[in-house]
Amino acid sequence: MKLKDKVAIITGSSRGIGKAIALAFAREGAIVIIAARTEMKSRFIAGTIYETSDEIHALGGRAFPIKTDMADEKEVEKVVGKTIEKFKRVDILVNNAATNRPALFKDMPINIWDAIIGVGLRGTVVCTKAVLPKMIEQKRGHIINISSVVTENIHHEPFTGLAYDVSKSAINRFTRGLAEELKDYHIAVNALMPDNTETEGWSFLNKTVDKSDWQKPEMWGSHAVFVATQNPATFTGKILSGEKLKKERGKLENV
Repeated sequence: MKLKDKVAIITGSSRGIGKAIALAFAREGAIVIIAARTEMKSRFIAGTIYETSDEIHALGGRAFPIKTDMADEKEVEKVVGKTIEKFKRVDILVNNAATNRPALFKDMPINIWDAIIGVGLRGTVVCTKAVLPKMIEQKRGHIINISSVVTENIHHEPFTGLAYDVSKSAINRFTRGLAEELKDYHIAVNALMPDNTETEGWSFLNKTVDKSDWQKPEMWGSHAVFVATQNPATFTGKILSGEKLKKERGKLENV
């Protein structure tokens, strides 16, 4: 129970990597706030906030689903306010929510560009801004941003599109800068960089692609638990791919 009674808000946790992190945190004793937009089942992509909640409850864990549009500042503030009102604290924020409709820049309408940047980048900023006053008051916290290896690989396959890539690159810079700003408060800010992962959304967008060597969401659930259990005063400002995480975990396990 490495995260016993820790209060964690996980965005985009109705499916995919966010759901895997929510389940992993719950198994370690965390109280999980499932913040995402999907309430109703879709015939295209599986997963709702209530299904994630039900799976956590089936494990004996504690989960609270709240429908939230991450790009809507007022909705985010309500989620954080309800969390603090009920539990008096926020220990962990995982900024995972994202959306994508891959297209070449010349072919992408501005409203689609805005939607991708709005959820992925603006959502990360809005959620972080909302939890910061409480974390600063506590003088402790973990903020984990979900980035991507596309920030280091301009020719990534399958094609992700420039809007998505720009949002993730900005998240990396945001992570490094905010980690520096918050170090005196013992609030860690780190980013995880998955590669192709077998999530409902990315699989839906790449139906015919061979997925045999893709990463599993559960792997990132495990990595997120590792990051959330490190000392926030020292383990901060890191941009972590799967390989970098293996090295970090190996170093600490050998100490």
